[in-house]
Amino acid sequence: MSEPIEPLPQSEMSSIEIIAVENPDNVVHTDLFDGTMNRHQFKLILEAALLTATEPLSIAELKKLSDVSLDTKQMETLLEELAQEWQGRGVELVRVASGWRFRSKPAMQPYLDRLNPQKPPRYSRAVLETLAIIAYHQPVTRGDIEEIRGVAVSAQILKTLEARGWVEAIGTRDTPGKPELFATTKQMLDDLNLRALQELPSLQEIGTLLEVDAAKA
Repeated sequence: MSEPIEPLPQSEMSSIEIIAVENPDNVVHTDLFDGTMNRHQFKLILEAALLTATEPLSIAELKKLSDVSLDTKQMETLLEELAQEWQGRGVELVRVASGWRFRSKPAMQPYLDRLNPQKPPRYSRAVLETLAIIAYHQPVTRGDIEEIRGVAVSAQILKTLEARGWVEAIGTRDTPGKPELFATTKQMLDDLNLRALQELPSLQEIGTLLEVDAAKA
């Protein structure tokens, strides 16, 4: 007959319990939610909302989905966990200027284009250069853009950028004539899948990301 297993001394049991608490891999995450919802369920809700949204969703909007109060840091942690869970898939969860969104990975785009062969809008080099100048030197006036480019900038170029939602007038400069000041929008950053202006690529890379034509106007 085997000898009975003696219980561990209380001191050793305490140390084991402490180790279990300190090891996050062995802990069930129940710190954020009460009995109405658990962590896994909420991430499924986040997933559904983000997959069906047509625009990026901000942290403030995503907080509305929870039955319990979550702060920004907790929401970001959950979203980063969800992004990790989608690693290795054809789509990915990314953070952009306006919030979080799912997007197809760039490597998938040539195949997706087969379903929608319509070519994207093509923009001239003049339009791209104007966009880049505004992005890197904003806020700028039309005169500033012309001075940097060394050529006149037609009103149509600025109208094209405004119509696309990439540029907007944010005020006027306190000089004779009160010229308009132009700056880029969050929509432009979202379309480039960027979080902030500090992540802006070069002019050539902007053209590639937006799938535009680099031919001269």
